[in-house]
Amino acid sequence: MSQVRTRFAPSPTGDLHIGGARTALFNWLFAKKMKGVFILRIEDTDVERSTQEAVQGILDAMKWLGLDWDEGPYFQSERFRLYQEVAERLLREGKAYRCYCKPEELEEKRREALKAGRKPKYDRSCLGRKVHPLNQPFAIRFLSSDQGVTVVEDVIQGRIVFDNSELDDLIILRSDGFPTYNFSVVVDDGTMGITHVIRGNDHLNNTPRQIQIYQALEFPLPRFAHVPMILGPDKKKLSKRHGAPSVMEYKKMGYLPEAVVNYLVRLGWSYGDQEEFTLEELIEKFTLEAVGRSPAAINPGKLDWLNSQYIKKKDLDELVRLFRPFLEEKGYLAPDLEFLKKIVSSLRERAKTLVEMANLSEFYFAEEVSYEEEGAKKFLTPGSLLIFEEMREALSKEKRLDRETAHRLIQQLSERQGQPLVKIAQPIRMALTGRTASPPLDEVMEILGQGRVIRRLEKAIKYIEQKEGK
Repeated sequence: MSQVRTRFAPSPTGDLHIGGARTALFNWLFAKKMKGVFILRIEDTDVERSTQEAVQGILDAMKWLGLDWDEGPYFQSERFRLYQEVAERLLREGKAYRCYCKPEELEEKRREALKAGRKPKYDRSCLGRKVHPLNQPFAIRFLSSDQGVTVVEDVIQGRIVFDNSELDDLIILRSDGFPTYNFSVVVDDGTMGITHVIRGNDHLNNTPRQIQIYQALEFPLPRFAHVPMILGPDKKKLSKRHGAPSVMEYKKMGYLPEAVVNYLVRLGWSYGDQEEFTLEELIEKFTLEAVGRSPAAINPGKLDWLNSQYIKKKDLDELVRLFRPFLEEKGYLAPDLEFLKKIVSSLRERAKTLVEMANLSEFYFAEEVSYEEEGAKKFLTPGSLLIFEEMREALSKEKRLDRETAHRLIQQLSERQGQPLVKIAQPIRMALTGRTASPPLDEVMEILGQGRVIRRLEKAIKYIEQKEGK
């Protein structure tokens, strides 16, 4: 068997979304699994809609996901001469012909066919032309076979038979010299030696047309594998109403690339009940045969869960590095690396995303902590004044505040007041964090430090006194 060569060929007309990213991932995994070559090709023949910004966005998203390419990126816009030469070759060999029909003529023929109940196929009125008008623009049409069938042996979808009478003589080169998708993709895949075409099954109906072009050009036929579409949580076609974020939006939302890769691969591919995979495991276990035929629905909750698992297991120094930009975006700076490490360590068990971690960390940095309304009503009451005053007094006598000291002081206060620990801890938690839920209180106290804990207790005392009109 020749070396496996796969490709990912996005159009730079917008951001790289999760459907395209999953296609890229499947191609990348298969190439790695087979010790083959993964090629990145930018299909930028749509000049009006293609942008350099979108190209850069695709490259950035691929790099963020860790999907490195072995060849490329190649650009179709740099290969126009090749497409024209191949089209001319098909003309010479009688496998294509010039079409001088104007757009309005083609539209009229289409309407007439539909009115007569016929499939709106081109009627080949230019096929038998003996005289070619001078200085009149023309397109080049591929002469497709209209007899028999074209069979697609798809690795994922199985054997699919297309009736050739249903196919059309598609335009392969427009009158402006630009190639059409079905033509340029075959020329590219054939000349680049692509052995496996792995793409979304929205391209399945293009495949019989492409196979006929492969055969006309005498290119080896690649193996086709059409992966199922991705649906929204409501099992409907994924669209903007579902959020359908781009890959880089996932980054902005605080997801780790490993979690997004793990999530994407499980949209359509399965390996028993296993949910979490290292990249090495994915390369080892991935097969096209294990990709299902049915569409996969996105599950934001599953991504959140996966991301939380990766956050918990991430190397602390690396997690701090990734977390810092989200913190700075909120206007907080943490020049003390050890202080930041303590904060990340305290929150990594609770946060599903880096954005959530940044939100949860606000009370560590805020000069003035704000209280949740319901929690304040319940815990910042006259009954809590004695707790705050005694804790402030006990803290002022300590030389330093660490977790052990904090735990001891809470325990002693609980015993003196004859109250369960939770009855002591929850009011203090509200005073220090403004919330009813936080990392362990002794950990919070150590990170905040003795001075800030005392100041926040004093603020809570004043808050209660002002509320009571004292």
